[in-house]
Amino acid sequence: QVQLVESGGGLVQPGGSLRLSCAASGSFFRVADMGWYRQAPGKQRELVASITSGGRTGYADSVKGRFSVSRDNAKNTVYLQMNSLAPEDTTVYYCKADVWRALTGPRADYWGQGTQVTVSS
Repeated sequence: QVQLVESGGGLVQPGGSLRLSCAASGSFFRVADMGWYRQAPGKQRELVASITSGGRTGYADSVKGRFSVSRDNAKNTVYLQMNSLAPEDTTVYYCKADVWRALTGPRADYWGQGTQVTVSS
């Protein structure tokens, strides 16, 4: 059984910062790509930031220069540092991990439970 547990969401004023964390636990061989997504009500879930096991990162245009994704492979944890937050960043954030059960598979995507980020004065 693999679980992703998120933390770090909350309420912040415009221009403020938050740091999200997502830790993978359970029985598995390795965690490959990890990423953060967000989904506003009535909209599709969108990719915010991603990071490979080697540290290569990617960002949505809307967060470039404001958000930073990182990971600690020893802890199977991914982080999302969010700076200069704006009201339009308000929504639920989800982490996703590509988890391998053995060296050659099987593999599957797992999702966190979601954490609410609210940017408001």
